[in-house]
Amino acid sequence: MPQSASAAKRLRQNEVRRERNRSDRSRLRSQLRAFEKAVKSGDRDQARKELLDSHSMLDRAAGKGLVKKNYSDRKKSRQTRSLNSLAAKTDPAVDTAE
Repeated sequence: MPQSASAAKRLRQNEVRRERNRSDRSRLRSQLRAFEKAVKSGDRDQARKELLDSHSMLDRAAGKGLVKKNYSDRKKSRQTRSLNSLAAKTDPAVDTAE
């Protein structure tokens, strides 16, 4: 138990931040899974939309310190390669890179 008012406030703040971080991390993982699902289904347009959403969420999460910058960059790179390979398999004339 906190012994001072400032420690009690700190505990309350930490609990709120922990729940917010859990929620944000869960939303990020769901978005990453949505991209993978779109790639597996072979839907290029949907995969491109999910890629843009994923990149945006990863950048925001890295900026807030929710995930490390290197993790964010690695995920974005792998997702982009995945989308590009999907496009290459279906239609080599389409340019999907950002």
